[in-house]
Amino acid sequence: MVFDLLRRNTPDIPEQKASQTARVVSWQGAGRIAWSPRDSVSLTRSGFAGNPVGHRVIRLIAEAAAAVPLVLQDSRQRYDSHPWLALLARPNPGQGQAELLEALYGHLLLSGNAYIEAVAGGGAAPAELHVLRPDRINVVPGPDGWPAAFEYAVGGRKHRFAVETAQSPVCHIKSFHPQDDHYGLSSLQSAAMAIDVHNAATRWSKALLDNAARPSGALVWSGSDGHGRMSEEQFRILSEEIQANFQGARNAGRPMVLEGGLDWKPMGFSPSDMEFQQTKDTAAREIALAFGVPPMLLGIPGDATYANYQEANRAFYRLTVLPLAAKVAGALGDWLAGWTGEELTLKPDLDQLPALAAEREAQWRRVASADFLTTVEKRRLLGLPAEAPAAAQAEGGQDD
Repeated sequence: MVFDLLRRNTPDIPEQKASQTARVVSWQGAGRIAWSPRDSVSLTRSGFAGNPVGHRVIRLIAEAAAAVPLVLQDSRQRYDSHPWLALLARPNPGQGQAELLEALYGHLLLSGNAYIEAVAGGGAAPAELHVLRPDRINVVPGPDGWPAAFEYAVGGRKHRFAVETAQSPVCHIKSFHPQDDHYGLSSLQSAAMAIDVHNAATRWSKALLDNAARPSGALVWSGSDGHGRMSEEQFRILSEEIQANFQGARNAGRPMVLEGGLDWKPMGFSPSDMEFQQTKDTAAREIALAFGVPPMLLGIPGDATYANYQEANRAFYRLTVLPLAAKVAGALGDWLAGWTGEELTLKPDLDQLPALAAEREAQWRRVASADFLTTVEKRRLLGLPAEAPAAAQAEGGQDD
């Protein structure tokens, strides 16, 4: 009922070769953000914009995945030129392939969801592709539970994308979420506690430095004549003054002005004794762990999981970058196939990755030296399409 009311109140938008959300974005206004498991705004602010480790790991993954070369092929051949490749090379007037994919990977890492809008053109393939912000999109489930539409809302204005069977105007790529049917789970959610610890330790250290890094201590009451006990009223007033003016990270190390009968006794708990730097390093490793980035690549001390930097970089590509790139490329290929009806595969080109050059070279040598394999089988093992049917049959008959 709510969605029907919104649909009746939403004016019809004429079809044109431009992003359908452009005029909605132009009316953007400030809104109140409600904290929820699906809200990525607060986590993005604290974990990406406000945390150097989170910022670096997300940029590292997004930029590396966007730079992975993509190949388009079918069961017979690879395509050097194709409308899909031309569309990805220049998805819209304001972005190239690297910018579009970097934004797509970034949203997927930050929120667990990534959305691409297709702008229809004169041909079968879309004319333009635009990345939509996940925090502005709501998935509208249909009677069967599957998404029936996507609503893009900014500043009180909404646009509705109806989902059709094969030609959906929006491609939704999401991470695995065990407790949500329509939205993905971000790695930033798993790293939220480590990010809070890292940010809190940074703020505490900064406050100590601003106040000359004085250690904490205790106030000893000896009375105005050198002995006696503090009255309840005096104790209450002093406690409230300490709590209001001297407790907390922003007041760390703040000097105190003492009256008669009060004596300051330093406790000797310096920042090094409290192991702030070790706490920050541990939190940084946990943030990197949540995103699948070896801490060695971030310059975090104390991690000796990999023997050298090259091995860590190879593991980073194998375990993090390539699975993400393969997932996104596969989803894009399946989505574009719904527009054009072609049975094509879009996937990363492993042979053009410098980080995997040694592994690929060894695999090529092993496959080439396997005399018991046909040419078609060797090509399939290397991820290449098979040869033309006539050549393949001749090869197979010759081996027989």
